[in-house]
This record gives sequence, C-alpha cells and structure tokens, in this order.
Amino acid sequence: MRTSHLSLLAAGLPLLAAHAQERPNVLFILADDLGYGDIGCYGAQGVHTPCLDSLARSGVRFTDAHAMASTSTPSRYAMLTGEYAYRKPGTDVAAGNAGMIISPDQYTMADAFRAAGYCTGAIGKWHLGLGAETGTQDWNGVVSPSLDSLGFDYHYIMAATADRVPCVFLEQGRVAGYDASAPISVSYRQNFAGEPTGRDNPELLTNLRPSHGHDMSIVNGISRIGYMKGGGSALWRDEDIADSIAAHALRFIGDAASAGKPFFLYLATNDIHVPRFPHPRFRGKSTMGLRGDAIAQLDWTVGHVMHALDSLGLLRNTLIVFTSDNGPVVDDGYEDRAEELLGNHRPAGPFRGMKYSAFEGGTAVPFIVSWPGHVPAGMQSDALVSQVDLMRSLATLTGTSLPQGAACDSRNELPALLGQSLTGRDYVVEYAANHLLTLKTKRWKYIPANGGSAMIQWGPKIETGNLPAPQLYDMTSPWEQYNQAEANPTVVAAMQAILDHEIKPKQ
Repeated sequence: MRTSHLSLLAAGLPLLAAHAQERPNVLFILADDLGYGDIGCYGAQGVHTPCLDSLARSGVRFTDAHAMASTSTPSRYAMLTGEYAYRKPGTDVAAGNAGMIISPDQYTMADAFRAAGYCTGAIGKWHLGLGAETGTQDWNGVVSPSLDSLGFDYHYIMAATADRVPCVFLEQGRVAGYDASAPISVSYRQNFAGEPTGRDNPELLTNLRPSHGHDMSIVNGISRIGYMKGGGSALWRDEDIADSIAAHALRFIGDAASAGKPFFLYLATNDIHVPRFPHPRFRGKSTMGLRGDAIAQLDWTVGHVMHALDSLGLLRNTLIVFTSDNGPVVDDGYEDRAEELLGNHRPAGPFRGMKYSAFEGGTAVPFIVSWPGHVPAGMQSDALVSQVDLMRSLATLTGTSLPQGAACDSRNELPALLGQSLTGRDYVVEYAANHLLTLKTKRWKYIPANGGSAMIQWGPKIETGNLPAPQLYDMTSPWEQYNQAEANPTVVAAMQAILDHEIKPKQ
C-alpha cells in the first residue's frame, strides 16, 4: 500500500522526491489546433467529448494555461527543449522537407526521460524537421538525423502536418510500408513533370477542396502544400490517420510494459488540424461538420489509449498531460464548412483571436493533468502555467538533473502542475506568428506596439493583434475588449521591462 501524500509531508519527507522514486509512466498527449473552448469541460457546444471530460474529472483542469507560441513549430520546439523559440532562428512553421530544427546536440525532454531509464517514444505529428539540411532527405532510404538523435527510442511520425507533403509516416527514420515500385520525390519549389495539382486539376479533388492555398500535390483526393511524386501504397489515407496513431501508441505502451520499464510517450495527434477528414464512423457525431467530427475522433483517441492503460493495469501509475499546441482556427485552407456550422460554439472560449494571433486566443489552450491517487480529482486550477515549463518540471518528477544550459527558459512548476499549489508563474511569454512577443500575467495581457495589418491577409479571418500603439488588457474581463494602456503607463513600462529582460540571451 502506498504511503499517502499527507503522511509523507507530516513525516518531513520531500513529496517530489517520493514521486521520483515511484517513477510513473508519463503520457503527454498533444492535440493540434484545438482551442480552449473546443472540448466539453471547457464549454464546447455541438460536440460531446466524454473521454476528455472524464480525464478532467480524474485530475486537474487548468483555466490559465498557455502554449509558448500561436503556431505549431515554435510551440513544439519550446515544449521539447524548454527554450523559447524566438531564441533560435528557423522556428517558423516548417515545410515538410525542413531540416531538423532541434539540433542533435540539444538536450530534450526525451533525453531527460531516457537518462532516467525510461522507454521513450514519439508518435504522430512531428513538424520539427528531419535530416541534416532542408530538401536533402532520402525519402527512399534512411532519413538521418532523426528522432533517435533527440532522445526517442521509438518514433512513428508524420514529417510535418497532414496538409503538407510528404504524405507518409516514417518509422525509425524510414518510410513506413515503403513501396519500392513508387519511389518518393519531394519539393517545395516546383512540381514534378506530369503530376496533377489541386490548382490545375480540381476534378481530382474527390474528398476536399481548398478554400485558400493548399492547391499543390493531390493525395487521397485532397490537395496539399508542396509537391510530391510517388509513395504508392505507403501514402496515408486521411480517414485512417487517427487509427494508425492510436494503434502504434498502444503497441509502444505494450512493449514498454513487457520490458518492465516505465515509458514516456509524446503522443501528438493529427486532429484537429486541416485537412479535417475523420473516419466515417465519426461523421455526424457533432453539429459542426468535419471540424466537430474531428474533435469527436480526437476524444476517441484519448479514450482508446486510456482504456488500454487500464487494461494493462498501468493507469494508476501513469501521469497524463493533455493539451494543445496552439489556439484554434476555423477556415485554415479547406472548404469543410467549419465557419458556416459553428453555431453557438466558441473555439477559443472567452478569448479574442485564434491561431496565428497575438491575442490570447492564439496561445490560451486546454490543459489537463491526471494521475490517479497523486493528483486531486475534479480540481480546477487557475494557476498561470506555460508549456515551456514541462521539461524541467517533468525532469524534477523523475529526479533527473539537466545539463548546464539545457532548458534555459523552463522552470520547475511541478507543484502547480500536480495540483499541490495554486501559485504558478508570475508571467508567461507568448509568441505570435508575426514574431511579436507578448506578456501575460494573472491580471494583464500586454501587446507591444506593432505595425502591420489588423487582419491576416493571406486566408483565415483572424485578428493579428497588430496596433501602432501599445495594448494592455485587464484579463479579469473577457475578450480583450478595452485597451487600458494609456490609463496605466506604469504597468505598460513594467511589462515592457520584463519582455526586454526575457529577450536577452540566457547565460
């Protein structure tokens, strides 16, 4: 029988050291483009998410949690390295043939778990580059360096996203199910002779049509970003992506259990990123069309994995973190009626802006932590937390010492993450798609003066957050409606001073 937390504290024993001795499995589930308001326990309308709602009831649901960036690549970089993405050039949204953005000599979250004796795995969307240099990958052989250079023992990944070529999974650095009769070529500069595109051959778009961009190579009746030739039987079917990711996650967990070792699994779903094309069994599960149905498919993925953990007797000793890489987007390039069918649903919940934006809707995300018997069940926490702190906090959980210079922006916020404290960070730094750094405290959101258009110009109907004058919003009121910068110059100066300090290189 385990000793209770209260008795450990009464005996004067460090609670976090006790956690380190228990060596829980760690399952980190990262959804894609899922907004703060997109699941039931955060107020979703028009779609049911019973598995995620159950996960929240079993643990802590955070109301003030933040991705570091409002787009995928920089957000994931910050999470896995504990370093703000603006410190490293080349962390904008990556092409499918981008070279590896995290350097093999950087210490990652997976390295920390491997050092603690864990089996480490990455399954699903990667979007942080592969290979030594952009455009030089051998998609018909071994792509190297790959995730084994970053601390992952096993990896089954999409190189980028479902809307970008190459449209194949890679397992241990090789194209999964490689079809030698259809060698693969990839380019983000020009098309290959004789290959159809969504722009020139709309009659071949049998599953989804683009609303803006996304009109290059066609795979599975859907046109993508970038050009690709070949793939054959290795090409994915979008409607099977969630099943494939879930199946490989279950296999990894089972293998770790058979080996008698704790595991760390970075499970990055494709849902609900575009193109949204869920399996037929999820069609009509929401009132919001394909985007809502993709949320239902995401919920199934979470429930399927949790059921497997329970069946293996691992659930009670598994710390589960569920969150999203950035805020939501409705029309992100395909005609899936997402805007038309929203109804009363608010993807970003009470926040202004969405993905790409400097407003809170770009970085405020759902965040749930569950660990039965160790994390309070059914708790709501308003502690201010940032995903950049996951690396150092989880290293503390396992008793792992990080090398000097590693995770330079990550703090140990484990007490807040485990629901033992309602005091989180004093502030979080956030990074918009236009490279604008913003600052959020418990009360205030600060956006420095910035030129540029008020709305994104290339597609989605999203506010950028640009304004020639500084912006300061009282976050005790929703929607970031009233700019209070002029009335609070001292607060503006203090917030800008914090940003100036954070921008300086870490020693």
